[in-house]
Amino acid sequence: MNVSAGGRPARASGHRVRVATLLCAAAAMTAAVLPASALPVSTLPASARTAGTSSALTPDPMDPVVVVDCSSQAQMRPAEYLLACGDGNNRLVGLRWNTWGPTAATATGTDMVNDCRPYCAAGRFRSYPVTVTLSDPQAWPEHPDVRRFTTIRLLYTDTAPDPVPKDVTYKLVY
Repeated sequence: MNVSAGGRPARASGHRVRVATLLCAAAAMTAAVLPASALPVSTLPASARTAGTSSALTPDPMDPVVVVDCSSQAQMRPAEYLLACGDGNNRLVGLRWNTWGPTAATATGTDMVNDCRPYCAAGRFRSYPVTVTLSDPQAWPEHPDVRRFTTIRLLYTDTAPDPVPKDVTYKLVY
């Protein structure tokens, strides 16, 4: 037991206890929310992570194509995918992948969008059923021997969030 100069048991400073508690809570929350399908590059097949420069050869169709998330993690068939990396106000959830191939992947799920009314911090998340298509695989600049989807298409099967059209395509920049 630690004893202070006055003979009483020493206590950890309140600040240190709070910091330790916050760090433990953050670690637990991070572990809880990371999708099980998040793959570090080291878990990809060797042919998809070979060291060296990119090859001019056509990629092997048996090599997996990944989608890269906001944290620059490679994922295959993620159950969730954050679209709004900066503020978290748009997330695809409940993704059920029908296909995942060398040129495209398709899923159905829900787009959860913050209506930001009257402003984003006070807004409410609304759900929109959606069909998701990933396409246009390209070499991943950070890992040139890994291909990643660079285009995402959202087709809203009911209504779309205002002012988004029912069929919209975005470039994935990560």
